[in-house]
Amino acid sequence: MGQITLSSVTKSFGEVNVIPPLDLQINDGEFVVFVGPSGCGKSTLLRLIAGLEDISSGQIIIDGTDATHAPPAQRGLAMVFQSYALYPHMTVRKNIAFPLKMAKVPQAEQDRKVENAARILNLGSYLDRRPGQLSGGQRQRVAIGRAIVREPAAFLFDEPLSNLDAALRVTMRQEISELHQSLKTTMIYVTHDQVEAMTMADKIVVLNAGRIEQVGAPLELYTKPRNLFVAGFIGSPKMNFITGPEAQKHGCHTLGIRPEHIEVSAEGPWSGTIGLAEHLGSDTFLKVSSDLGELTVRVPGERGLHHGQTIRMGAPADKLYRFDQNGLAL
Repeated sequence: MGQITLSSVTKSFGEVNVIPPLDLQINDGEFVVFVGPSGCGKSTLLRLIAGLEDISSGQIIIDGTDATHAPPAQRGLAMVFQSYALYPHMTVRKNIAFPLKMAKVPQAEQDRKVENAARILNLGSYLDRRPGQLSGGQRQRVAIGRAIVREPAAFLFDEPLSNLDAALRVTMRQEISELHQSLKTTMIYVTHDQVEAMTMADKIVVLNAGRIEQVGAPLELYTKPRNLFVAGFIGSPKMNFITGPEAQKHGCHTLGIRPEHIEVSAEGPWSGTIGLAEHLGSDTFLKVSSDLGELTVRVPGERGLHHGQTIRMGAPADKLYRFDQNGLAL
């Protein structure tokens, strides 16, 4: 249950080709995150899998069955949207049960499945409330509960946390990860937030202009980015890119150094002056004007470095990333 295969899938809107030929294998039980900048095609790709958009060419196989032209209701998938899409006049219980009612599931089975979903999502004490009486996080849990009762082959999440505040996003991120561990069901999750991708995914699919730039485990993408785009997108703060003599010295067109790999040391080979110092408690992010250009440097918060201070820096040789003139990793 929950294996999804995309073979040479494309999508065009008129003359505009938004998804060039694309191949992707999603294994049963995986938590796969589609990540990329706005407009990269990640939500479109999710909607193609769900059947909410028709593919222009190619094939979609779900659990060994050709679902390319199957309507959404016959694909065995459940989608959770960015907007909660709850019925305001219905109680939580009736909102969760709605897809079962539409499928004419017997009442006793409806009750059992609703109670089970409420238990999993800690919604038991809210079943008789209406959506207007709930917080944003509770409403999102109700939307997830409505998906759970369908017992789908896979869950599809389309930026489900975008409407929540920062603290609640962290909590919901943990809850969805725990839900995946509990249900062991395939989950495909769309986000533009690479922190969500890194913390939640078994496998990340990095998209750019409808193309897959790289597929891999979070740490694989962090330590072995295939190209400049992946290197710059995965990691926060983003990787520093250096061209010119320093890159040529290392036999490459572009040299990449992550902010956390730059060491501030009196013996460092590079000199720079601190501009902005962002003190975040455990960490401080420094914007440094250096011999190599503008650098972002991440140092421990207790270092006490400040604006206008001159520092020397370096980085271990095994923490340098090298890219050729086409932006591909060397």
